[in-house]
Amino acid sequence: MADKASAKGKKSLILNAFVMMCSGHQSPGLWRHPDDKSWRFDETEHWVELAKLLESAKFHGIFIADVLGGYDVYTKSLDPAIVSGAQWPVTEPLAVVPAMAAATKSIGFGVTISTTYEQPYHLARRISTIDHLTKGRLGWNIVTSYLDSAAKNMGRNEQLDHDERYAQAEEYMKVMYKLFEASWRDDAVILDRERGVYTNPDLVRQINHEGKYYTVPGPHIVHPSPQRTPLLLQAGASKSGKLFAAQHAEAIFTSAHAPEACKKNIAEIRQTAKDVFGRDPRSIKVLALVTPILGKTEEEALAKYNDYKKYASLDGALSLFGGWTGMDLSAYGDDEELREVESNAVRSTVQAYARFSPANAKWTKHTVAEHVSLGGNGPLFVGTPGQVADSLETWVQEADVDGFNLAYALFPQTFQDIIDLLLPELRRRGLFWEDYSVPGGTYRENFYTEAGQKHAKQEHVASKYHWKAGRTAAQSTFPE
Repeated sequence: MADKASAKGKKSLILNAFVMMCSGHQSPGLWRHPDDKSWRFDETEHWVELAKLLESAKFHGIFIADVLGGYDVYTKSLDPAIVSGAQWPVTEPLAVVPAMAAATKSIGFGVTISTTYEQPYHLARRISTIDHLTKGRLGWNIVTSYLDSAAKNMGRNEQLDHDERYAQAEEYMKVMYKLFEASWRDDAVILDRERGVYTNPDLVRQINHEGKYYTVPGPHIVHPSPQRTPLLLQAGASKSGKLFAAQHAEAIFTSAHAPEACKKNIAEIRQTAKDVFGRDPRSIKVLALVTPILGKTEEEALAKYNDYKKYASLDGALSLFGGWTGMDLSAYGDDEELREVESNAVRSTVQAYARFSPANAKWTKHTVAEHVSLGGNGPLFVGTPGQVADSLETWVQEADVDGFNLAYALFPQTFQDIIDLLLPELRRRGLFWEDYSVPGGTYRENFYTEAGQKHAKQEHVASKYHWKAGRTAAQSTFPE
């Protein structure tokens, strides 16, 4: 289905709801607000209602963040996160996806899963299972984990070195591609009732992977799912992360304070994808984190913002900041200017905040906490539908993003405001589709707006492993 945006030569934005199986997510403490329902995150109905609401508005997907440990850097304790509910407690996200999928037809589900603490054979089974149960609407946000608290609970004293985590993840993806794409031919399952043959054994093979980190003989225990490899999402800003994203990511999630803060990284990833991996740089879609607070008038939006600020937890915000950066701001005085402290890391990090929020003359730990407490590590857009749409267009023009992961301040009110106020304005500008391009299609088909694009694009590394129907095993060798 053609949409207005393509007709006008504008980008049709990809919009995901950005959520987590916890209370508050990017806005710690807002679960205290009388209108917030995020504390219902442990109820199946909570997620089913959200999926139905967002699909009715034609959101592309629901992007579910995750962590495997608590935020215990601030005050060198987990207590501030426990008390404030700062991404604590947090339940497992993949478990609720089938329920959401059963209540919907077209919306996708991007789930964050780490490569660091789970054997690829086991994870491949779970991912393929969910891709089957959702009829191909699963996305995988590939992470390597970043919290030492998770490492300690997984039998290690601390995280693996950053570059080693990515080296391990690189081999992990090879194993996953072999299992997803190369272990079964597309047409291996034949269900021949007369001969009593469920699967042709000639069309299932071992992958015999032997590497530095993993030994996996195979074959994959699950037959080919609709997408085989789920839609692949990733958030890499380091040198290793950008190289990983350039090869594997179909979508990149970025969180930055302003478009100029991530513009260079986005351009570098796309150029590397083209020069090193032979990919079309436009096939990598970039989604930026934003939290909109909308009102029919500017005054109404500001009133909401001021109301929400009353419930924000500054301790929760500093807990999140500590986990994201490794910096414990409790070591500094209440009125200490953080741009003048001895720590280079603290100075540079806070300077980046200050550069994009010039209204604050002095940056103390409380200023940082206020900055993070609503919207987390991404920008907060407060205003009318027109003002927020202008801000989104600025990001598209200046950073070359393709869409947004929309976080909430209040759950589900923020999403309802987006649906009622922002989406009509985006559609009026030709920036958002009227309907799914492939109703009932896979996540990848609707992500790329291409019917039939169930599997990774031909240029993507996953396609080099794909054992297609009609090809013998000898004709379908795969990279080692």
